[in-house]
Order: sequence, then structure tokens, then C-alpha cells
Amino acid sequence: MVVPGTCSPGIAAGMAALQMFYNSFTGLWDTTNWWNAANALDATIEYSRLTDSLTYRSNIYNTFYQKPRYANFINPWFRDDDGWWAIAWIKAYDLTGETKYLDQAKTIVHSMETGWDTNVCGGGLYWHKKELTYKNAITNSLFLAAAAKLHLREPNNPNYLQWAQRSWQWFKQSGMINDQQLVNDGLDSNCRNNGKTVWTYNQGVLIGGLVDLYRGTQDQELLEQAVAIADASIANLAPKGILREPCEPNDCGNDGPQFKGVFMRNLSALYAVRPKASYRAFILRNANSIWANRNEQQQFGLDWAGKVDKPDAARQTSAIDALNAAIALTTQTPYPAKTVGQNAQFSVNVACSGNYDLTFRYASTDDAARYLYINGRNIIDQQLFPTTGSWNQWQQTKVSKIWLNAGNNTVSLLFDPLKGSKHPLALDVLTIDVSRDRIR
Repeated sequence: MVVPGTCSPGIAAGMAALQMFYNSFTGLWDTTNWWNAANALDATIEYSRLTDSLTYRSNIYNTFYQKPRYANFINPWFRDDDGWWAIAWIKAYDLTGETKYLDQAKTIVHSMETGWDTNVCGGGLYWHKKELTYKNAITNSLFLAAAAKLHLREPNNPNYLQWAQRSWQWFKQSGMINDQQLVNDGLDSNCRNNGKTVWTYNQGVLIGGLVDLYRGTQDQELLEQAVAIADASIANLAPKGILREPCEPNDCGNDGPQFKGVFMRNLSALYAVRPKASYRAFILRNANSIWANRNEQQQFGLDWAGKVDKPDAARQTSAIDALNAAIALTTQTPYPAKTVGQNAQFSVNVACSGNYDLTFRYASTDDAARYLYINGRNIIDQQLFPTTGSWNQWQQTKVSKIWLNAGNNTVSLLFDPLKGSKHPLALDVLTIDVSRDRIR
């Protein structure tokens, strides 16, 4: 399925519209609050990663080195804001490899650790650092998510895994996940689920945290809980299949317009480890609806199924998150081989035309070779597959910069002795990624 909004000049135009709100003197995005800026940075980083675009990478450096509103990006009042910035800097590290960003994230998470309180409700973090009256879902799920991400980057440091697991165990027994498998806003004064609004971002952040904790532990129960929340969210928070915030059709204030994008980017993370067809369809449906309802300035509104109400960076970021999720579908899907004799075929669907890197997972007891043939075109006469040593050992080989069309593509590895094909070969799956010099 082709998603026009995810292809150039689609999402590129949407990103250009978001950049109009970026204030290079403050390193933040005008029209939004402190925490929204962390999400705008997150969306910019993800766009840069998925497209290999250099256009907005300077935002990362600039935001980091501009004198931040709060020292070390740590809000003196609201602890949930800290979690958003920690996650954004982790992703900046992933994109750039520069450890200063990871170090910044670690500083923020260590600050969050100091707020853990066992005197009330048996654990958890307070939302407000001065007024210790409310333990809510978003603060604690962000702490879980940030700690789980740090564990994946520093697996030899037991501190992050311990905090992620401790946070999840407390969250699980807190009662904030209701009988519908949806997350309410927080706890009341009796440490019980307060029954307040089921915001989309509370579902999304917890899904993402559980996915990363699953990736770090392989605990299947974590993945099943993430799936349960995602399925319940799609069933209950998306009338006619389009995600909708409970505050809609009202304005939703400065915060609410940001929420849906948070859900979509974390649903994308879940799809990467549990590629359910319903998640793919949901991401594509929402991306297409967002793109169809843009205005002439390539801006997006609060209602993803209706006209743009007013432009701001929160609305734009949220929609970019959804479009990023649609782009990511291309690289998150493993394509299984369909084998007939010594020939194998893969049916590959990509959102946008362009150059991609193809990675084949295979096994062979000899140095094998095949003829690579894509969409009726001869690509490589003799693609080599070095021996893996046995049929039980799998390796990967990559073919770079292969043009694929938007929509369906047929990738074939054929046995043709006239082209130098040789020896038996077992092919498992094909994965693809954007060629890293594709967009500049």
C-alpha cells in the first residue's frame, strides 16, 4: 500500500512546516510548551533516521547547546517532563553515536530515580516535585520507558534494568491498568485507580516501555501486556478506525494535541516485535487520513479525520509521528521466502520509491550463488552466499542500493547455471532498509 504522505515531497513538506516553528535562538519550538519540544525533537530525529535526511539534524546540536530553559533539561517542578527529554536524548545518541547525548539522558534518569517514594502507595514517582499529592501514569511509564531504553544501550549496567523492572512491577500492581486493559490517568488519595481520562499517550508510553523491557529480557508476559493495551486502544479510542483523543472535538489545550502521535510511534515500536496485520492497517489508515486532510501549507490539525483547525507545533509533531510510523513499516517487516526447488521469491511492499538495502538471511554448507532478479530486471548475475558451515547456522548478506517501486515488488533469487549459480541454499527472510545515502 502506497502512503503518499510518507514519500517525498510528502512528509518532507510536513517536516518543513514543522521547522517553521523551530526557534534557533531558544532551541525549542514556538507555540508549544517545554515537554512538547522534547517530542518535536523526537519526531525530527526519527524522520532523520528513517529517511537519512541531513536537513534537520542541526536541530539536535543546536537544542543541546542552546542554554536550556532548565539546567540539564530537568524541570524543577514536573517530573514527567524529564522523561520526555531523557528519551529524546537517547534517540539523539542512537542517530549520531555521540555519547554526550546518552550521558545527558543518564543524568536525567538518575535525577528521576531520586524521586522514587515508597511511603505512599508502596512506590512510584510523584508527578509534581514540590506538591507531593499525585502519582500518575505518564510520569511512571516514562520512567519505565527511559530506564528500559538505557538498559538496551548499556546492558552491563544492572541499574537500569533493575529500575525498569521495579517500576513495572509497581505499575502493574497499582491498578492504573483497568479491566478493559486501558490505562487511566493516575491514582486517587487511597492509592486506587482514579478512573480519570484514558488519554492515548498514557497507552502509548507504557506500550513502548513494555516493548523495550521485553527486548531486554525476552519476558513474553511483557509483550502480551503491550499487545493487550494496544488492542484495547484501537478498539476503544479510534472511532471509524481513526485515533481520537477523548477531549476532541474541543481544542484539547496545549497538551492534548501532542498525545496521539506518542501513541502512534510506540505502536510502531510494538509492530517491530509483534507485526500484527491490524497494527499495520491502523498505522496506514491514520497516516492516509492525516495526509488527506492537510491544508495548503502542508499543516495538520487536531482531528485526523477532519479539516485543520489551527496550526501549531504540537499538532504538526503528532501527525509527523504517525507519518514516521507509516514509513517505518517498510523496514520493520520481515518478508518470508517462497521457495520452489532452488528458486526463492519475496513479495516486498514499500511505501515510497527509492534505493533500499536488501538483507537476506540464509544457510548453506557450500559457497552458493544465485541470480538476483527484481521486477523483471536483471540486477546481479552471481550474488554470492558464503558458506555458513551447516544448515543449522544462519548468516546474513546485504545487497545495497537496489531501486524498489512504491507498492508491490517481486524480488527473486533464481538458480541459473548459465549465470554462475551453484550449490544448495536455504533462504529464510528478507529485510530491507533505506540506503543511507538516499536523501540529503
